Amino acid sequence: MTAGAPRRGTILLVEDEEDIATLVRTYLEREGFGVMWVSRGADALLALERNEFRLAILDLQLPDADGLDLCRAIRESSALPVVIVTARDEEVDRIVGLELGADDYVTKPFSPRELVARIRAVLRRAEPEEAEATVVTGDISLEHGGRTVSVAGRQIELTGREFDLLAYLLTHPGIVMSRERLLERVWGLSFPGGTRTVDVHVAQLRRKLDRPDLIRTVRGSGYKVAS
Repeated sequence: MTAGAPRRGTILLVEDEEDIATLVRTYLEREGFGVMWVSRGADALLALERNEFRLAILDLQLPDADGLDLCRAIRESSALPVVIVTARDEEVDRIVGLELGADDYVTKPFSPRELVARIRAVLRRAEPEEAEATVVTGDISLEHGGRTVSVAGRQIELTGREFDLLAYLLTHPGIVMSRERLLERVWGLSFPGGTRTVDVHVAQLRRKLDRPDLIRTVRGSGYKVAS
């Protein structure tokens, strides 16, 4: 960041309603964050190309784009934490948003204080204090500092959410984790039907790691990594 930048970094706010954007920006700036506000998807993509952000807040209903498409575009090229804020409260939208890699999903109307608290929680998960810790299980090595994973010495490309899920499972070997617990601890969310996204991410991890027996399904209970 450039000299004089806010101590907490800058957040990209993508929201087409000016009154909501002003309210969110005010609360974030009180917390020490810088805020860049744009109201269109095209402007958001341009801002992402030209600036460094710590987190992005996306509205789903933009005048020139669907926020889910924007989330997909971000996740294809970056592990930048993403919080979706929208009036769309359909379960399918929440599930799709999470499966695309969103880190949290907040529906309107919302409390600005709650939004700030959720942003802090997302950042804590994305930037763990044990950043230098390395977890080794068999021939799999996970490094928190660089957020990298390697299998038999070969680095594996994971999304931010896949990394967080694997890290949580590897640091709790032998413990059966329910889908609800994983959703709460890794995604920071809890809602009916949302556990499907856990299954999707576990399947993606098994495929990418090519170690199908690493994450074991415990019928009726959840998942565990063998101790």
